[in-house]
Amino acid sequence: MGTNNISSLQALLSHIWRSVIRNKNFDPTKETNYRVVVGARQRLPELPENYFGNAMLGGIVSMKAKELLGQGIGNVAWKMKKVIASVTEESFKKFLETWPASPKLLTMESMTNTALVTSSSPRFDMYGNDFGWGKPIAVRSGSANKFDGKTTLFCGAEGGIDIEACLSFKTLEGMANDKEFMDVVKV
Repeated sequence: MGTNNISSLQALLSHIWRSVIRNKNFDPTKETNYRVVVGARQRLPELPENYFGNAMLGGIVSMKAKELLGQGIGNVAWKMKKVIASVTEESFKKFLETWPASPKLLTMESMTNTALVTSSSPRFDMYGNDFGWGKPIAVRSGSANKFDGKTTLFCGAEGGIDIEACLSFKTLEGMANDKEFMDVVKV
């Protein structure tokens, strides 16, 4: 919010998006989308500090595959940053006011193989939870809402970011052999 810089998370998601589309051998003339979840907590000051639940709005970054792959990570991340920055207090409030008149829900059927979707956030310290069994040694999102192209982000157990990626075996295998991708990945 309110910055002229891309974040390391935006750069990371752009890097993943480019590798996924490259390794799906995606038609370069087709449009691809990245759906990002934009948090409301920083954008709605009247939301109580102890609010428990989802407070978010989706943003969609769209580009032709050849544009995505032809540009560097920085350009792709900049487009992602612009989409996220366009979600403001005013746009959140407008959405909340107008949605009941024409409600639309994101469904599994609306997800296609042209899109990547990211949910959750590394801002939530999942490894800091202790429900009486001790601190977690791993965090995963469960079996619901899984589809090819879904990524879930978690704060890493020892810093960094854990990424749960639901991708086809063929795409994952391609990414494992993708030098540009693997040069910056720690497994």
